[in-house]
Amino acid sequence: MKNKLVNNIAMGVLFFSSMLTMFILIAIIVYVSVKGIPVINWRFISTFPEGVTMEGGIFPTIIATFYLTTLTMIIISPIAIGGAIYLSEYAAKGRLVSLIRFGADSLSSVPSIVFGLFGFAFFVHFLGLGYSMISGALTLSLMVLPVIMRTTEEAILSVPNSFREASFGLGASKWQTIKLVVLKSAMPRILTGIILGVGRALGETAAVIFTAGLAIKLPLLPTDTGRTMTCHLYLLATEGTSHDVAFGTAFLLLIMILFFNIMARIMAKRV
Repeated sequence: MKNKLVNNIAMGVLFFSSMLTMFILIAIIVYVSVKGIPVINWRFISTFPEGVTMEGGIFPTIIATFYLTTLTMIIISPIAIGGAIYLSEYAAKGRLVSLIRFGADSLSSVPSIVFGLFGFAFFVHFLGLGYSMISGALTLSLMVLPVIMRTTEEAILSVPNSFREASFGLGASKWQTIKLVVLKSAMPRILTGIILGVGRALGETAAVIFTAGLAIKLPLLPTDTGRTMTCHLYLLATEGTSHDVAFGTAFLLLIMILFFNIMARIMAKRV
């Protein structure tokens, strides 16, 4: 009787926690949607900001956001996935592997402002890249590296050893087994890790302000500067120049993140 009561209490607490989480999420989405949807139109999406109050559209910030996020994923995905494959499939268990994992976990807890200052000092000034998309992408790559690498490693480790043994039994090499069996089996969780990295890159402001800059222009080359949607939203909200544009920008950010998550689920199911 006592165990049943404890179980019911625990289930009630878990249910309340999950419902509270969903309520907070829905409340944020509804609030931003109600404030932001009336602002959204073709002019808002396809034109440049106008005047000191930044009224008008946010077209260059949308392009800069996609540019920076895509460049970040191109840079870091091969490195993070390659590191995860090495740690899970090739590296012998020992202090070095434990130290690498501890470093990755520690890196994921570093505040974004610290990454921004490091990127400003190292990429912008020391390497002479200046305020540019490549400086911002390299800085964001350091931020999302532990997320993608650790998620990919856990995904690979979750693949049953029987899959590997069956592949070896059919005469496949180590790399063929990893490429054709292990990675394909772990792909849904790997994609989840990449999407988490994309989400963090999309939502960063401090690291981007110090490295990619705040100029309102269309970035064509990696060396060009630009203002992302998060930076634009931050400036609008802090300066109080145009709350309507700020809410419209926030709503488009929510739509972009939702789009990436839906695409990740579709790709995972197809895989």
